[in-house]
Amino acid sequence: MPSAPHPVLSVVVPMYDEAEVLPLFVERLRPVLDGLDEPYELVAVDDGSRDRTPVLLQAARRTWPQLRVLRLRANAGHQAAISAGLAAARGDWVVTLDADLQDPPEVIPEMIARARAEGVDVVYGVRTDRSSDTAFKRRTAHLFYATMRLMGATGAPDHAGDYRLMSRATVDAVNALPEDHRVLRLVVPALGFPSTTVGYARQERAAGTSKYPLATMVRLSLDSVTGFSRAPLKLATWFGLGGFLLAVALLGYALVAKLTGHTIAGWTSTVMIVAAFSALQLLCLGILGEYVGRIYTSLQRRPTYYVAHDSLTDERERHTLHP
Repeated sequence: MPSAPHPVLSVVVPMYDEAEVLPLFVERLRPVLDGLDEPYELVAVDDGSRDRTPVLLQAARRTWPQLRVLRLRANAGHQAAISAGLAAARGDWVVTLDADLQDPPEVIPEMIARARAEGVDVVYGVRTDRSSDTAFKRRTAHLFYATMRLMGATGAPDHAGDYRLMSRATVDAVNALPEDHRVLRLVVPALGFPSTTVGYARQERAAGTSKYPLATMVRLSLDSVTGFSRAPLKLATWFGLGGFLLAVALLGYALVAKLTGHTIAGWTSTVMIVAAFSALQLLCLGILGEYVGRIYTSLQRRPTYYVAHDSLTDERERHTLHP
């Protein structure tokens, strides 16, 4: 059996309990990729799904030879699943895309065309219309990007999520990074490779429920801040310095009041001062704890994901045993 041609394009799609939307996703994506008239592979990363996602993926492989299933042994999280897909992808160009169809796959040909025409390494999909998102989602997204810009942690365009096209050089650079808990929407811009953008209207989820609850969004934000900026550490330092200077001033004031016979009356004011300083100390300790936690996790060097099987490897082994 002749070997499949080397893929020009790899599409990496993390999936976790996406059985409801998966048939619609396949129906939308396959015509787009087949229409490129270039060798491609679809790397579906099953992130430890508990529903029928693995069964549906194996069923789709029977009629879609370009579909490659990379199953993780346990749920590792959205960013780790994308990292696993990037490590496995073989294409000269790699697109990362979610399965919920909020980011339309029909934009992929335009991304490839822009990358080739402008000679860039990265094409970011930018959500120019987010009217399908809730008001809370839009406000928190705006706050997230504004905060990251303020801290100088990213050069990513506003409202550019994880829908992007990357060159092989970019993917290799990302795979070579040693850091854990990487936030790819910040890692890729931090590389500084030439880039451009393609705008699109964000759509409603085609089926199923969101796998990004508030707790996950908060965790992602914390990883983004502590992973790409030392500003919180500097903030803790300035809080500590400011508190020290204020304490010295209060001490001087108390001594002067004592010497002049003007004692400070009031238990409430004392409690308020102690509480204020305690709050600042706890805040600073919390910020430092986030960084210490990242150092601790990094020193453990535990893999962020475990691959259970790769359908491409399984096929190669079968062809070796039964040529």
